[in-house]
Amino acid sequence: MTREVKLGVPEHVMSRRLGDDCVMLDLASGTYFGLDPVGARFWELVNEGRSVSDACEALSREYDASPERIEADIAALVQELAAHGLVIPA
Repeated sequence: MTREVKLGVPEHVMSRRLGDDCVMLDLASGTYFGLDPVGARFWELVNEGRSVSDACEALSREYDASPERIEADIAALVQELAAHGLVIPA
């Protein structure tokens, strides 16, 4: 997926914030997934309709990490989320 893509969340995926973290449930498989605070913030930004690139820029401003590190970590997260069917291109 390109950085400019906007991601959507399939109807079979439910999510809730738990403190700073996020828990997701894939209703189709009954599998739970968890995100740490940075992943949870990314999930929020995706649900606001932001592109991956816009979300990375926001995370770079909010967290003490280089833009390159944020982009690499988010690229890996998006790949993992997509592999589990938790996000789709919008």
